[in-house]
Amino acid sequence: MNDLRIRAAAPADLDTVLAFWKEAAEGTSISDDRDGVARLLDRDPESLLLAERDGELAGTVIAGFDGWRCHLYRLAVHPGHRRRGVATALLAAAEERFTALGGRRGDAMVLNENGLAHQAWSAAGYERQPQWSRWVKPLCP
Repeated sequence: MNDLRIRAAAPADLDTVLAFWKEAAEGTSISDDRDGVARLLDRDPESLLLAERDGELAGTVIAGFDGWRCHLYRLAVHPGHRRRGVATALLAAAEERFTALGGRRGDAMVLNENGLAHQAWSAAGYERQPQWSRWVKPLCP
């Protein structure tokens, strides 16, 4: 794993990240567009973490902190880089970021049907909380 580099995304990375998510991430989000990711970086430039191996994007995670809660989104690892420590390194970097910001607990959005992700999150020490439900209202058409 020594050849893995974790860094914050820059505006120049937006198109690469969006293309990567189409290949490596499960599901889509209303915010998965250039404007949505650009707003994320404008508001919190350190929130989108990239894992690179040999100059190639191997994984991503959004580690957002709103001053109260630590939120994890878009943990995605390219199929060719899975089972090689990419997700572990990304989550460690996200957790270090949260701790430095004063965060006390991380939570992750994980699709119910994504069994592979469930295994990864569980292996990283996260637990599903069945007593909570996500309530969503789209704010744009």
